[in-house]
Amino acid sequence: MQSVRTVRPATAALAGTARVPGDKSIGHRAVLFNAAAGGRARIAGLPEGADVMSTVAAVRELGAGVRREGDVWVIEGCGLEFRPPRGVIDCGNSGTTMRLMMGLLAGQKFSAGLDGDASLRRRPMERVAAPLRRMGARVETTDGHAPVRVGGGSGLRGVRHDLEIASAQVKTALLLAGLQAGGVTTVCEPLLSRDHTERMLGAMGVRIERVERTVSLEGPIVPRASDVNIPGDPSSAAFLLAAAALVPDSKVTVEGVCLNPTRTAFLEVLKRMGAAIEVRRKGESGGEPVGDVCCTFAALRGVEIEPEQVPSLIDEIPILAVVAASARGRTVVRGAGELRVKESDRISATVALLAALGVRAEELPDGMVIDGGRFVGGTLVDSHGDHRIAMAAAVAALACKEPIDVAGAQSVAVSYPGFFEQLEELGR
Repeated sequence: MQSVRTVRPATAALAGTARVPGDKSIGHRAVLFNAAAGGRARIAGLPEGADVMSTVAAVRELGAGVRREGDVWVIEGCGLEFRPPRGVIDCGNSGTTMRLMMGLLAGQKFSAGLDGDASLRRRPMERVAAPLRRMGARVETTDGHAPVRVGGGSGLRGVRHDLEIASAQVKTALLLAGLQAGGVTTVCEPLLSRDHTERMLGAMGVRIERVERTVSLEGPIVPRASDVNIPGDPSSAAFLLAAAALVPDSKVTVEGVCLNPTRTAFLEVLKRMGAAIEVRRKGESGGEPVGDVCCTFAALRGVEIEPEQVPSLIDEIPILAVVAASARGRTVVRGAGELRVKESDRISATVALLAALGVRAEELPDGMVIDGGRFVGGTLVDSHGDHRIAMAAAVAALACKEPIDVAGAQSVAVSYPGFFEQLEELGR
């Protein structure tokens, strides 16, 4: 049953300082890599949205010790020797959980099933399964989708993978399989994707070789457990910063945000649009650069987002589209076809959201064209059960003339459980 939440236009400027949940991408990896490692690790700042909790449940099912001690999660690793699960592992709505687990299970002596909800069953899994088979893994998909069965083969061998699509999830799955393979595993991407995996595995004692868009490791090797302090998620921070960019006289600072260069293209595009962005770097956390980001309201203009930027802001495109809808002129996004196979078809869902709010927008096969104008509101918008569409709709409502009702608002719990409350707090 979809919940509906009414979000009203802002009646005053947004102001204040906020912290967002820990980075979801880093959180998945901190749990999963340490479950595969030898030893014990402590993880601070782990985001507790539904997606990361799916990864926690999955590694528990494979025999890793996972417990919470106050604000810290403690992981007892299995040294890449997992136990067979009691049944099919439920990945919920999390594509990251399923794809990374496929790589981790590829080298195990037993086979295990992976499944998820209706949305996850629509997402493509052959892009992971096919290269894993080239390494000698036994992988079965259901017409290219979940349910998936992995493992139970006779050993993996390292090979070179030339990916057609830049994907940090696929890259990570193949490197996890490479930890269990004999020889060198190499992954080459057409464009650089986020590099949290390379950073974290390197900190866990795995020798990683990186040359431009190519990364290699030599297996078999068991990572050593490593404590992780997870910085704030820039994809979550994007919604609060965008809200400040939309509501006149606003100024919002998000503290402790991950500033990994493969994750900051959203800020670069906002600057090109005319937003007043200030970044204050504060050091490092878990091998990741961290700092505070402040956005102050300013007049905005449309821009073109080039395909080479897309891998570094793929999750932020729905909220960037909302910002573009309030800018002067036209914004064009290309090279973002991957959005069609996310939790929803995010190209179609974003264009439909903008159209419902009175903005002229057009779908492209791999992106969208947006003509800036004014939001109207006064309608029901469908998030399609997608957390990023729901949050984008809520931010758009702040700039509308009339309230909007967001269907499927409960989906924000996937990545940002306190989102609506935090947005309201900044408007008080």
